[in-house]
Amino acid sequence: MPSVHHAAGLALAATEMGAKVHLTGAARAGWRAGRAPVAPDDDVLAPDARGRPARPELVDPRELRARSVRSVEGRIAAVHAVAHIEANAIDLALDAAHRFRGLPEAFYDDWLRVAEEEARHFGLLRDRLAALGAAYGDLPAHGGLWDACARTADDVLRRMALVPRVLEARGLDVNPPMIARFEAAGDHATAGILREILADEVGHVAVGDRWFRWCCEQRGLDPAPTFTRLLAEAGVRVRPPFNVEARLAAGFSPDELEDLAAPR
Repeated sequence: MPSVHHAAGLALAATEMGAKVHLTGAARAGWRAGRAPVAPDDDVLAPDARGRPARPELVDPRELRARSVRSVEGRIAAVHAVAHIEANAIDLALDAAHRFRGLPEAFYDDWLRVAEEEARHFGLLRDRLAALGAAYGDLPAHGGLWDACARTADDVLRRMALVPRVLEARGLDVNPPMIARFEAAGDHATAGILREILADEVGHVAVGDRWFRWCCEQRGLDPAPTFTRLLAEAGVRVRPPFNVEARLAAGFSPDELEDLAAPR
């Protein structure tokens, strides 16, 4: 039977979103049923070998302008942007299960679960786009999330620090104001989807936080200064405002949030 890494890699390489969602579910089902063992010697995909659909067109983030969600066009643009984030989040979770070998089985269980939940989020947003008269791929998007994944492909510690604890944690901060904007515009259906996503994303950031701290423990590193060092090495600045409640629930400490919010 294929290994868990191979099964995750098949989903990661899929270029059609329906197939990617299906193969993600199959990878987790095979793992849970014991049919996809850990196999450290499997081939590893290069970061640029992941599959993605031909659309959306990827552009520089500066080319994407914000629109008010009070118009249908604005709501479509906002939902499309979140759908693109979730599409990339599927790949981020799959890549963790595919790329990093020799870790505890709980690591692969966690990231396959996250991948399946991200796939469900994508499905909700894809259906919402259809209800608004649009489809995923209709609008341009940017590739920032996957760029960060590629830059951390050589080290699971850096990946856990700089993707879940930075990029995905940022979603905890921006989601509540977005929910409020959709509610104010009378789009309660989209607001409800975003609330469901936010509840799950706290757990996803917590998965990254847990494995970041595990990696630190294995290497005899203090998590707080290690995180600060990795941010500096990557040239990343984490800026407030923070969703303090969500970040605390996801594993950040009060002292850490205070340090991140301090002027630099």
